[in-house]
Amino acid sequence: MAATSAAVVSGLGSTFFSGGKRSQALLSAAAGARVGSAIRGKMIVAAAAAPKKSWIPAVKGGGNLVDPEWLDGSLPGDYGFDPLGLGKDPAFLKWYREAELIHGRWAMAAVVGIFVGQAYSGVPWFEAGADPGAIAPFSFGSLLGTQLILMGWVESKRWVDFFNPESQSVEWATPWSKTAENFANATGDQGYPGGKFFDPLGFAGKTKDGVYTPDVEKLERLKVAEIKHARLAMLAMLIFYFEAGQGKTPLGALGL
Repeated sequence: MAATSAAVVSGLGSTFFSGGKRSQALLSAAAGARVGSAIRGKMIVAAAAAPKKSWIPAVKGGGNLVDPEWLDGSLPGDYGFDPLGLGKDPAFLKWYREAELIHGRWAMAAVVGIFVGQAYSGVPWFEAGADPGAIAPFSFGSLLGTQLILMGWVESKRWVDFFNPESQSVEWATPWSKTAENFANATGDQGYPGGKFFDPLGFAGKTKDGVYTPDVEKLERLKVAEIKHARLAMLAMLIFYFEAGQGKTPLGALGL
């Protein structure tokens, strides 16, 4: 039994099964610490650590360009793409992820708005602000002022909550004390508040007797799906900007 256990540990600790030198070292250390228990008659079932995903799966090596040591694959959608090394500092990495998430959500909303708005009104998105019918029944000044007040309030609360998590769900931080619990983070993850207010359709959890319970498995899957769609939307918006510089629209480029 001892010889068999040693062979299993040795085989699973190889580079072929563990997916790389780093994973091999971690697996060997964990398994080696428990070999003694196997020798005393206990069965060990070891599992090879999953290798980090790469943005260039077919390329091996390449150092930090292909496999940055400061990215461990724990972030949703982390495929090791950081050629400029922006995420070397953990504090900056957290902020950049927050910025990517927020910009991606705005980009997704913008892409849908551009297509639907032009299909409905026939006005190109980059001319909509100057079209009288596009902002009626509000004047430009009223629209700008309202947006500055509302967006300023929301963004200021998000900014404070980033540096002091869950500080914005208490009664004094909301203008309506009876709805303070709606702003609480129901998932415990920064940027993913969940709850009956931010997840009313229950995509990532369930609400029973007024209490929201997140589904961890669904939440993790939706995080990856969201960041993928967010990155695609941001790329689409960049293309829309280049098209607008030539006086073209997305629908026009599609021949619609």
